Amino acid sequence: MRLSIIVPVLNEAESLPTLHREILSGCAEGNIEFEILFIDDGSTDTSWATITQLAANDSRVSGIRFRRNFGKAAALTAGMRAARGQVLMMMDADLQDDPAEIPAFLAKLDEGADVVNGWKQRRLDPWHKVYPSKVFNGMVGWLTGVRLHDHNCGLKAFRREVAEEIRIYGELHRFIPVLAHARGFRISELAVHHRPRQHGHSKYGIRRFLRGFLDLLTVKFLTGFGQRPQHMLGAIGLGLFAIGGLGLAALAVLWILTNVFGQDHAPIGSRPLLAYSVAATLLGAQAFSLGLLAELLVAYTGRDQDTFSVRERTRNTTDVDREA
Repeated sequence: MRLSIIVPVLNEAESLPTLHREILSGCAEGNIEFEILFIDDGSTDTSWATITQLAANDSRVSGIRFRRNFGKAAALTAGMRAARGQVLMMMDADLQDDPAEIPAFLAKLDEGADVVNGWKQRRLDPWHKVYPSKVFNGMVGWLTGVRLHDHNCGLKAFRREVAEEIRIYGELHRFIPVLAHARGFRISELAVHHRPRQHGHSKYGIRRFLRGFLDLLTVKFLTGFGQRPQHMLGAIGLGLFAIGGLGLAALAVLWILTNVFGQDHAPIGSRPLLAYSVAATLLGAQAFSLGLLAELLVAYTGRDQDTFSVRERTRNTTDVDREA
C-alpha cells in the first residue's frame, strides 16, 4: 500500500461523498495505490451512516467511530495505528484541502523529505483567523527553529517511520513537523490550493490560539529538554537561588553595618528585599528539586528508542531493535 489518507470527521456528512470522489480522481492521475480512513470523532449528524455507505461501495474506504468527541489528535492517532500505507497523509473533511495535491506531496517525499507540510499560500479565511495564525507561525519558528509558513495547515504527508516515532495528544497534531524535526527527520513544505468552505462551519474559535500557545511551550520543552529536564529546571532553580542568595548577602552586610559598626540603616525586617530574596531562594530550591525528580522519571521510564532515531542499517548490523 503506497498511501493511507486519514480524514478526521466531525459533522461533515455533506462533504464526505464529494471528498471521496475528489480523492479517487487525485489518486487516479498518479496511479496511486491508496486507502481512505475516515475517523468519526463523535459526530452528531449522519456522518457515520455516510462513511459506512462509502465503505460498502468502495473496499478502499474504512471507518472508525469514536464513542464521543475526543479531539483531532486522537482521531489522527487512531488513523495512524490502523493505516497500512508506506506514506500517511492527513486531510480535513471540509473540502478546503484539495485532493488534487496528492501527487505533488508524494513527489516531494520522493525527493528526500520525510515530512511535507502544506502551505495555504492564498488563504481563504477571515482576517481574524489569518493574522493571528501568521503571528503564531512566527512564534513557532522562533522557538523551535522549524520555520514553516503554515504549521496549522491540515494537509500533511509523512513517512510511516515518522508516525512510529512521534506521539501526538491533546492538540499537538499541528506540531508534527516540529516533533519530527526533533527526531532528525527532514522537513519540507509545499504551497497548496486553499478552497472556501462549502458546508458547515469552522470548529475553531478564539480559545484555539491560547491553547496553541500553551501547546507550543509544551512542544518546546519536549523537543528541547525532554531527555534532560534538569538542564532547564535546574538552570532556572540555580538562577533564582543565586538572586535570592545575593539579596540575603546584601541584607547581611547591612545588618553588620547597623549592629556592629553602629551605622544608621533601616531595620532589615522592614525591607521588601528580604521577602523577595527569601521567595527567590525557596523557588530556586523547588525548581532544582523538580528537575531532579524529572531526571529520575526519565531515567527509569525512558526507552533507548527515545534517545535516538535510526535512518537505516547495513545488512550485517548486530544492533537489532529489541522490540522488532
